[in-house]
Amino acid sequence: MERTTCCVVGAGPAGMVLGLLLARAGVAVTVLEKHGDFLRDFRGDTVHPSTLALLEDLGLAERFARLPQRRVTTVQLPLGPDRSLVTVGNIGVLRGKYNYIAMVPQWELLNLLVDEAGREPSFSLRMNTEATSFLMERTEVPPGRAKPRARGRVTGVRYRTSDGRTGELRATLTVACDGRSSLARSLPELGLRKFTCPMDAWWFRLPRREGDPNGLVGGVGDRFLTAMIDRGDYWQCAALISKGTDTQRRAAGLDRFMGAFMAAVPWLADRVHALGSWDDVKLLDVRLDRLRRWHRPGLLCIGDAAHAMSPVFGIGINLAVEDAVAAARYLVEPLLGGTVGLRAVRRVQRRRWPTTAATQALQRFAHTNVIEPVLSGRPAFGDPKRARRLIELITTSRWLNRLPAYFLAYGALRERPPAASVR
Repeated sequence: MERTTCCVVGAGPAGMVLGLLLARAGVAVTVLEKHGDFLRDFRGDTVHPSTLALLEDLGLAERFARLPQRRVTTVQLPLGPDRSLVTVGNIGVLRGKYNYIAMVPQWELLNLLVDEAGREPSFSLRMNTEATSFLMERTEVPPGRAKPRARGRVTGVRYRTSDGRTGELRATLTVACDGRSSLARSLPELGLRKFTCPMDAWWFRLPRREGDPNGLVGGVGDRFLTAMIDRGDYWQCAALISKGTDTQRRAAGLDRFMGAFMAAVPWLADRVHALGSWDDVKLLDVRLDRLRRWHRPGLLCIGDAAHAMSPVFGIGINLAVEDAVAAARYLVEPLLGGTVGLRAVRRVQRRRWPTTAATQALQRFAHTNVIEPVLSGRPAFGDPKRARRLIELITTSRWLNRLPAYFLAYGALRERPPAASVR
């Protein structure tokens, strides 16, 4: 029978950060990843200052700096009658070494983490290995006033490899880091809570030229919103569309979409024909939800497995990595002791839940007051003048100007790795 101390399901940013931190502290950890590589386009490529600081704590800053990357410091939106771009967020004003967001292909970051974790004798990564179900140690609650019900502890996972081999991996603790389609979300006792989302997103690339704006740039048109991330030689573009309208919009034709995009971002009009077909436009089904409980005996959920985030503010990866850091800090000692009780996993949720709930509340506010009205043909906040006054207040106030910058950089709460993992 195969056994490990901690089984991490999913080798995304949260799973690999957790695996590295635990292995460095001497915990035997096995990470399962269903894919054979990390090469998937239009995944979150933002590495925030909080993660950059973590990499420095782990002694990986120099190696990370050698990866191909583009540094983003500003967020610009078109305002006023002439729709000129105005900076509404500037991470560069923050003090500290890391006052920028590094845009790095996610597979580059994951390969760096895998390489570093692989140096630890207690670390194991299994690619092409998909967790298919949980192993349960079931016990019966004695009959009483309430109807008896089965309870039990998660003791690991059953898995299947890409060549069809199956097996079981026993673990003291299993941590679900496998995203919003997580195996753990099928457990009804965790209680998934869903929030209304007014949009989906189309992702695509357009060429970038000298003289273009820098940073993250927004565009607004008639029932149309777009956000573009400066990736150096190209723009990584997201066009927001009303929820569930992907099929009918594609049926209307690519030319119609190009026309709407050009109206929203006229300075890119000469490049939209770089899109050869709809195959160049990928759909993201936007979701916003969270589990009411992130744990049960023997199981903990973090990252998107615990809380799927909207792309608004682009901080989903930041939250997932911070979850992993907090989890490592609370779990190293009980894992080394060989027993992880409910108290330990509850502490992780109690630590991270307020930040998650607050961030999702801000995203829901943006959905309700900005995105849904604009996509429906109404002004943001119900009044164009009100929206303009709010943005002017943020951009002209020295202190208010730092709030969105700090939030983008660090989220609502910074986490520190366990001392045993720092090199």
